[in-house]
Amino acid sequence: MTILLALETSTDLASVALISDQQITQRNLTGVQTHSFGLLPAVQELLQQAGIGINQLNAIAFGCGPGAFTGVRTACGVVQGLAFGLQLPVLPVVSLLAMAEAARMHHRVENVVCFLDARMSEVYWAHYQWHDGDWRELHAPDLNVLEHVLVYAKNHATKLVLGHGLDLPSHANELPHVTEMPHAKYIASIAERHLQLGLQVDASQAQPLYLRNKVALTTAERVLANAI
Repeated sequence: MTILLALETSTDLASVALISDQQITQRNLTGVQTHSFGLLPAVQELLQQAGIGINQLNAIAFGCGPGAFTGVRTACGVVQGLAFGLQLPVLPVVSLLAMAEAARMHHRVENVVCFLDARMSEVYWAHYQWHDGDWRELHAPDLNVLEHVLVYAKNHATKLVLGHGLDLPSHANELPHVTEMPHAKYIASIAERHLQLGLQVDASQAQPLYLRNKVALTTAERVLANAI
């Protein structure tokens, strides 16, 4: 029996989930500012609720991004700490892929372009197709302006999966779309399949997926910019 813990913190809604005996239990945390303080207590409460000791875990998964820099980094750090201490394998899962999984479960769609707000007038996005019991990546996670993604989706006749807070421009409302968010229960579902395929990594190899090299200027850079 696989017992797998999953964490997802790439958006304002953080979540933890546990797969045990093919049953999924979950907890949600709202607000990015709570991620670093609430994640471990939520894990402890979830394990206690399920009557499972932390030493019974077989693997740990997390949403590796793209998404909120602080949230993704927090999840990665927590997972690495737990995995090192318990000598467990880690399964990083792209947060956009978790959105595809949610859309498949809720709307029975199997060819999707998923995107999340990346701010700065850009979106994180990827294209997935369900095939032979798992997802195929047709376009790797990327960072582009929304219009680029809409043209791509229209050309490939896919259903759009929008993260919460994203609205389509009026000229694109006719494109088929649904709204979903990354969640730990979908991370867990994907990770369980990936574990069976041997796609786990060592804790030292678990890394966040960053698509934007730099989000904010340093203090020195701001001073220099103001002086120009």
